Amino acid sequence: MTIARVDRPRRAPAAAAGAGDTGARSVRRRRRLTALAFVTPLLAYLAAFYVYPLYRNLDLSLRDYTVRSFVAGDAPFSGWDNFRTVLDDPTFGPAMRHTLVFTFVSIVFQYVIGLALAVFFNRHFRLSTVLRALFLIPWLLPLIVSASTWSWMFNSESGVVNYFLHFVGVDPVGWLTSPDWALTAVIVANIWIGIPFNLVILYSGLQNVPGELYEAAALDGAGAWQQFRRITFPLLRPVSAITLLLGLVYTLKVFDLIWIMTKGGPGDASSTLATWSYQLGFGTLLPKFGPGAAVGDILILIALVFGLLYIRVQRRQEA
Repeated sequence: MTIARVDRPRRAPAAAAGAGDTGARSVRRRRRLTALAFVTPLLAYLAAFYVYPLYRNLDLSLRDYTVRSFVAGDAPFSGWDNFRTVLDDPTFGPAMRHTLVFTFVSIVFQYVIGLALAVFFNRHFRLSTVLRALFLIPWLLPLIVSASTWSWMFNSESGVVNYFLHFVGVDPVGWLTSPDWALTAVIVANIWIGIPFNLVILYSGLQNVPGELYEAAALDGAGAWQQFRRITFPLLRPVSAITLLLGLVYTLKVFDLIWIMTKGGPGDASSTLATWSYQLGFGTLLPKFGPGAAVGDILILIALVFGLLYIRVQRRQEA
């Protein structure tokens, strides 16, 4: 008996290719939806807590808000009047100068001390882990606790700083009550608070520097300073750029530390743009929402300009 052979029809190549393209598009679509599902909460967070507050602050600075119009929401548009008011105010000059001095001095000392400690702890001696943990305490403490502690230490009558000065024969200093020393006092406190951040970031960067480079340099007769100058510091430039940029943005907007210790005083001796913005908006019975928001916009613009300039300089150096 002979069984007839029946050949199955072959699938057309075009149909197979079309089915493959459809499947690939379906996979890509699912991946996009999955990625969007992960990104959506972040976008919602940024929109709610960053974009909208920035928009509201800009709107406040461009309108003539009073307490009544702030509640009712019918403030008239005033254009750049609030910015002109701020720039013509005699407080603007000292506040700008104090902000720049406070930021520059704090960043320099925080970075230098943090880098020195990072290099020191990179030796991995006994108890180095415990000491590193102790240096993190200023970073872990609530800022109100740190500021209150420094206020007590700098107290003119019962502060521990003046006690040690008296112990060595130096007259007491009005750290928080003298216009000559108030800004110095808040700078010292801010440096103390910011050192642990620089220590942690720079120490992490040092862990990525190959130890073979130091061994080769030692064999060539390079000393500790030459190794730091030729190996450590150049290889830490990317990490240093991030550290300084984050420190710049953070230090420009420091408010709570200064407010708790001096409230920007005495007079305007330690007033910065951040504290002045708060004073205008919330520090009086008749708040000036528009000028206060304008000072905030100027502070944001300064941070943005300095950040972009610093990033550009770092890119040129790396190129």
